[in-house]
Amino acid sequence: MTEQLDRAAIDPGPVWPVLTDATRSALREILVHGVLSRAEIARSLGLSRASLTRAVRTLQEHGFVIEVGTGVRGATGRPSELLRTSEGVWEFVGVKLTQDRLYAAVTDLAGRVLALHEELLRDASPDALVAQVGEVVDRLRAASPAICSLGVSVPGDVVTRDGVTLVEVSQFLGWRDVPLSDMLERRTGLVTFTVNDVDALTAKEHWIGAGAGVTSMALVTVGAGVGFGLVTNGEVSEGAHGRFGRVGHLPVYGGGPDCGVGHAGCVSSYLPSSIVARNAGHEDAGYDAVVDLARAGDEQALQALRDAGTALGVLLSTVVTLVDPESIVLTGDGLPVYDLARAEVDAAFWQGLRPYEPAVTIVVQPFEFSEWARAAAVLAVRRLLRF
Repeated sequence: MTEQLDRAAIDPGPVWPVLTDATRSALREILVHGVLSRAEIARSLGLSRASLTRAVRTLQEHGFVIEVGTGVRGATGRPSELLRTSEGVWEFVGVKLTQDRLYAAVTDLAGRVLALHEELLRDASPDALVAQVGEVVDRLRAASPAICSLGVSVPGDVVTRDGVTLVEVSQFLGWRDVPLSDMLERRTGLVTFTVNDVDALTAKEHWIGAGAGVTSMALVTVGAGVGFGLVTNGEVSEGAHGRFGRVGHLPVYGGGPDCGVGHAGCVSSYLPSSIVARNAGHEDAGYDAVVDLARAGDEQALQALRDAGTALGVLLSTVVTLVDPESIVLTGDGLPVYDLARAEVDAAFWQGLRPYEPAVTIVVQPFEFSEWARAAAVLAVRRLLRF
């Protein structure tokens, strides 16, 4: 056992205190809104002056919030102390795992990125991956000793069984029933939370991203796979069995190519990046090469992207029809399909909504893997706050 592992095993970092419901809710309000007055927090949460005073005093004592002056906020016109989250006291590390890479981000309490890191996975087996993540976390903690918790997002189904969080299945990593949180807690000493990567990104976008301020939001990701996340009444939906959002096999056409698991003409027959490359006749070259060919006017590449655009439009209209969100955030490394096949996306989208024309905003969010790592760090904040 290395000296570094000994240190990590006995050093859990700053220990998150036990907070009352009112105190946690007050901190969440400040996190989501950035800067709030005491009066605004009291009105939003329905707290008495005495309850709010106790909550704010606790937050200040533990270094969660600081005062940043006074301001006139609200209808009364009375000045009120303004509060925002502190910096340098509570920090978090998030890790996003893909089939072949590891992305990490250190954030402060408000989700502001303080450091980024990425590297190739040496070995995707659970023990080897835990060792590699542990090494990365050790290096990040050396530079950021205020790190108190670790969030990890994985491509796969994450469930809780008999009180243990398990990566039940991850096809990309080749895992079944891996207790990743427990393994990483033993290796790093940090309280660790593991969640499906799309769920983590959905929560981040809703809390501090493109969906901030809405109570109903859907997130659709396109790339190596097709992902779907949903926020209703301000809460991220995870499903009864940790398998929420499996939209990749919605039918697009009657018939069509086999998606690989026996469905003909479904979303996964057209939209994933590797399938676009295959349908364009350039499976070995990959998605980026097909996008370049399409931009140069290659008809086969263009047709593969048009079919993918139709599949995306069907998917988006189905989301609107089923859940009626205020907005849909669209992101992922497969976003070029939205640009190059916008006409097909729009045609299929509006065709799928007939005879209705619901009001929904589609927000295209530029894609960066670092945002998925940031989302994992924000996940740790939310879980510690029990949101």
